[in-house]
Amino acid sequence: SSSSTPHRLPPHLRRRSARLLQGKMASHIVGYPRMGPKRELKFALESFWDGKSSAEDLEKVAADLRASIWKQMSEAGIKYIPSNTFSYYDQVLDTTAMLGAVPDRYSWTGGEIGHSTYFSIARGNATVPAMEMTKWFDTNYHFIVPELSPATKFSYASHKAVSEYKEAKALGVDTVPVLVGPVSYLLLSKAAKGVEKSFSLLSLLDSILPIYKEVVTELKAAGASWIQFDEPTLVKDLAAHELAAFSSAYAALESALSGLNVLIETYFADVPAESYKTLTSLSGVTAYGFDLVRGTKTLELIKSAGIPSGKYLFAGVVDGRNIWADDLAASLSTLQSLEAVVGKDKLVVSTSCSLMHTAVDLVNETKLDSEIKSWLAFAAQKVVEVNALGKALAGLKDEGLLCGQCRCSGLKEVVTQSEQ
Repeated sequence: SSSSTPHRLPPHLRRRSARLLQGKMASHIVGYPRMGPKRELKFALESFWDGKSSAEDLEKVAADLRASIWKQMSEAGIKYIPSNTFSYYDQVLDTTAMLGAVPDRYSWTGGEIGHSTYFSIARGNATVPAMEMTKWFDTNYHFIVPELSPATKFSYASHKAVSEYKEAKALGVDTVPVLVGPVSYLLLSKAAKGVEKSFSLLSLLDSILPIYKEVVTELKAAGASWIQFDEPTLVKDLAAHELAAFSSAYAALESALSGLNVLIETYFADVPAESYKTLTSLSGVTAYGFDLVRGTKTLELIKSAGIPSGKYLFAGVVDGRNIWADDLAASLSTLQSLEAVVGKDKLVVSTSCSLMHTAVDLVNETKLDSEIKSWLAFAAQKVVEVNALGKALAGLKDEGLLCGQCRCSGLKEVVTQSEQ
């Protein structure tokens, strides 16, 4: 096949043909900050909540932010750009809206969930308090905890994932839609007050999967070729019945997902050996994403247990949780050690987790000492680092980074290694 031709060419021609063949290197971003480089979303939300601006004003700020993020990633050369990682509040609440899992006290009458119901759940209103909020794993970020019971009625009530995919596509950017996976959604939920102690949240899996199927079917119809399910609960110590829920969920989704590349993304910690075994044997899944910054044992596990033949490995080597420039030489060395496990064409450079856990863009830090600045990388700079590593892996220099957008010492080593 034509795609395998470069591998049979001598090295100098191979590099040149790779340059011609691949406009974008195998690079991926798990998620991106929503607030905006100048906290535009924060101010737009406060203005809307105070009744000083309209829903249309808020939506315009949000759409402009999304467009600028997609454009920035596209121009940086990222191949797998996420969509549906934007949120007015948090991604678990967005999933609650998608599933129509609104407690009765919010007097929601059905149909598409609007701002009024959404923000009542998040912040409360004059008559009812907000739903409970808790920490998102061990980060400083919080999410609204879904309240579920055997009586919860689910319906496809927020088409956000599909509309944001189409929005990006209309701007000329083909994205990877991101959903909180069905099993993690249930494991992160809590039983509503007054529910029998014997009630298991996972018993609701069969009730929510039909909605996930609808979303997937609409995304396919809109032209999506990849989909990302965030299943971060796989890093927890899960019981056998919880692991079994992953197997049954993805088996049930398999026919809806056929024709799509499916990435299961994990982050924040090591994936225990049993979970790794479950994850890498899920039906219909084509790619696995791991945090290799905090997941040093996972790195060893990948090397010892391997990755099923023909599957992609999304290697989270650029830290999504700090503000420091990446040690590109060390990351490249990790990536090269993984090429032996999955093969070059199935290895994708990624961030360790969503970049929403770091600052947005160094460009705005005009008062910082230039030497200190050279040690730092915020979300916008980490996008550039991911792309530089993708290029270095393919044996290409990244001239843009050589101009000093990043820490030069690490880069000189990267370029030298990739040329060798």
